[in-house]
Amino acid sequence: MESITLLITGGTLDKKYNERNGQLEFSKSHCKEIIENNRASLKINYKELMLVDSLDMTPEQRTEIVASCINATDDKIVITHGTDTMVITASEIAKQNLSKTIVLTGAMIPFSLKKSEAEFNIGTALAFAQTLSVGVYIAMNGQFFKWDNVRKNLELGKFETLANA
Repeated sequence: MESITLLITGGTLDKKYNERNGQLEFSKSHCKEIIENNRASLKINYKELMLVDSLDMTPEQRTEIVASCINATDDKIVITHGTDTMVITASEIAKQNLSKTIVLTGAMIPFSLKKSEAEFNIGTALAFAQTLSVGVYIAMNGQFFKWDNVRKNLELGKFETLANA
């Protein structure tokens, strides 16, 4: 069975509600728990790069993500990422013209809260990574988008093709 590299970078997906101060913050990644709870029978190579809100992501951290894609031995990669700057990171990865299928995903609601789409998004991203051709994609809410034909619609709280913008 071919393996998939899962690069973990944080984003809302991995945030947790802090009852003491009322803030959403990071304590640990939930990705392995999500995949194990859903009984995925895939061989996944987990690599936690960082736990950061994508609005706080530095150019150096984006460079680390790109380097991790370049250095990954698997040609199928899923990246968990904050939704606000996901397209920017996808663009940086795409500049490398890698012969790999790379899918970025995240969540609008943290996994730790009810009604989160985190599990669904990770599941579909893993499926898309196995079935899409070489390229860089964003997978959210059951859809995939080419990195250069997508935007986050802040009013609707969803991703859409640029043609629908």
